[in-house]
Parts: sequence; C-alpha cells; structure tokens
Amino acid sequence: MPRFEPFRGLRYAPSIDLDSVAAPPYDVIGPEERAALAARSAYNSVLVELPADEPDRDRFAQAAHLMAAWKDEGILQAEPVPAFYICRMTFDDEAGRRRSTTGVIGALELATPGEGDVLPHERTMPKPKSERLDLQRATRANLSPVWGLSMADGLSQLIEPAPDSARGSCRDDEGVVHELWLLTDPAAVDAVRRAVASAPVVLADGHHRYETGLAYREERRAETGGAPGDYDLIMAYVVELTDTQLSVRAIHRLISGLPDGLDLPSAFGAHFEVSEAGPVDPSFLVKMEKAGSLGLVTPTGSWLMRPRPETEAGAEHDLDSARLDVALASLPHPEVTYQHGVEHVTAAVDKGEAQAAVLLRPATVETIASVARRRLRMPPKTTFFYPKPRTGLVFRPVTD
Repeated sequence: MPRFEPFRGLRYAPSIDLDSVAAPPYDVIGPEERAALAARSAYNSVLVELPADEPDRDRFAQAAHLMAAWKDEGILQAEPVPAFYICRMTFDDEAGRRRSTTGVIGALELATPGEGDVLPHERTMPKPKSERLDLQRATRANLSPVWGLSMADGLSQLIEPAPDSARGSCRDDEGVVHELWLLTDPAAVDAVRRAVASAPVVLADGHHRYETGLAYREERRAETGGAPGDYDLIMAYVVELTDTQLSVRAIHRLISGLPDGLDLPSAFGAHFEVSEAGPVDPSFLVKMEKAGSLGLVTPTGSWLMRPRPETEAGAEHDLDSARLDVALASLPHPEVTYQHGVEHVTAAVDKGEAQAAVLLRPATVETIASVARRRLRMPPKTTFFYPKPRTGLVFRPVTD
C-alpha cells in the first residue's frame, strides 16, 4: 500500500505575508500573470517555480540561487521536526454555495505506473518534462504538490484541524482562502500514515510532476547504487475521495480544423438527439444537467445533445468526455483543445479562435472512484478539480 510520510518542510518566515508570495500551480500561469506575481514580492514563489534566465546564470541555476539566498536570509525556514501539513481551501462553488476541501500534505511514495497502489487517474497528453526535471536537479526540492485522492474511509476526520490554530493563510485572486496547519503529534502522525497506507491513492492532478519525480528517482538511484533517499517520495496533497471534500468541474472541448460549411449539429445528430437550447447564460449548465445532455456552441447558436443509446454503448466510460470521443471519431480530422470555464469557452467561439465548442458535464465522484477501483484511466482532460492548492505554503527538500 502507498507509503506516506511526514517531512521537514521549508516555509516562509511568520513575518512574510503569504498573500504576497503564494502562487497558483506553474502549469496554469501565463506570462502576464507571472509578471504580476513577481511584482508582488521579491520572494514570490513563482520566481523559483517558473524561474527566468539572468545575465550570469540560466533559469534553473537562478531558482537554486534564490532558494539558497532565501534560506540564508531567513525568508525560508526549515521545520524543526517532520510534520504533516493540513491544508484547507474554502471557496464558493459554481452554484454559489460555500464549500471547503481539507487535505494533508506529506511525502508520497513514487511508484511506476502499473506497480503499487498509486493509481493514474487520466491518460495524459504528451508534454515535455525535461524542464521540470532540470528544475528539480537544480533546486533539489519539490516546489508544489501533486494531488492524490485517498480511497481510505475516514481520512478527513483524522485531519480535521482545530479552527484557531492555523499557522498561515492567504486568499487567492479568485477569493479562495487557503489555510495551513501543522500535524506533529506522534500518535496523530502515525494515524494519518496508517490511514493513507490502508488503501490506494488516485493521482488526480500533477501527473507530469509525478513522472518527473520518477525520472529523478531513477537518476539518483543510479548515482547511489539504489540506496533509499528523499527521492523515493514526492510531495503530495492527499484528500479523501468523497463528494463532501471534492468539487469536480468539467474541462470543455474547443473544436477547429473542420471543413468550411460543415453542419455540425447535423453531423453530431448521428450520435446525439440534438435540440436548440437558446443563449448560453449562467443557467445553461443546469439545462444540460436536467436534460442529461452535452452542450454544443457555434457562432450561429447553441444546442443540447442527449446521447443516443448506441453512443452510450460505445463509450469507454460513463463520462461525457468518452461519449464525445465516440462522435469525434466520425468527424473529418477535428482539432481539439481544452478549456475550463463556460465564459472562456464561449469567448473563444465568439472571437473565432475555435469553430465550435462542446460543453461537458463534470464527472461524478462516484464515477471517479468506480474507474479507480477497476484500475482504469479516464480520457485525457476529463476532470478539473477546483480549487488548486497554492504553491508556496510549504516546500519539500529532496537532499538525500
């Protein structure tokens, strides 16, 4: 079963305002947002997570230089004892309801896919990993956590923190409040360790960081003759796989590359019952849910698309992403890109950046758990877990 251990983290000194130094995960940060984050503080975590070249050193050496300097200056301080780090994210969901996700950050054992009980969640898209590997070589640290879903019942009760004992908090640009607690009591630490080790962990987010960790582990094992070390584990944010803890949103599809004049509603009609739906407004996702339908958006209108029985039968999983894959296979060489957020999707169609968009319903936690238990993978870009843990709440040294 998956090994899960406390570690001596590096955290910003209490005098540092976390609002000024925390950042989103690196893979959702564009150039303009990076510049804005860097302007907030000379110690913003984006400077090491997404470093830039300097005249006298490349970006990877720059990240290592900054981390060393911040430790020397006391900006980053090492935890005196190993700890688990409880992180709670409080937010409003898409229906405006106040929700929270509470998980625990620790060091999760790396396991080659197909071995052990850390299970991939989705098939991943090809993506270069050399830069992330170069960054880990230079900094010898895990800078942001992967996200794991524990199938152990009751984990969320074990990590319920005392409300007034948080060691730090920040609010991100979307209004999500991120709070951090330390768990160091030996009995409590052992209970969390044993709970996570009692059931498989599904890798929900951070597949490429995980694969980078595996590559780094193999390098270090070759150098050390296979000796055990920090590189055998990776920093992970582990949340119980239950609908009370998770907010799952859909990742929608933008479609381009189709022949001019293609009647897309008619083309999809072979696989879906298609009906006009009116404007795409905040109630559109509710219409989709009530109708059991996907949504099609083109420059000329929008439609609801209810899967036909043969489409359901041909889908790999009980997922809109799998149902759409059945229909896309019949179109002439569609080019598909991915986007979350209905407003971003409709804007792309309005601006002519895509010929059409297909809106999907989110996967249910029950479906995620069912696929995981069968040790299968969902289609790429099926789930968007919201919100995302902030980078900068804690770093994990990988020095041994």
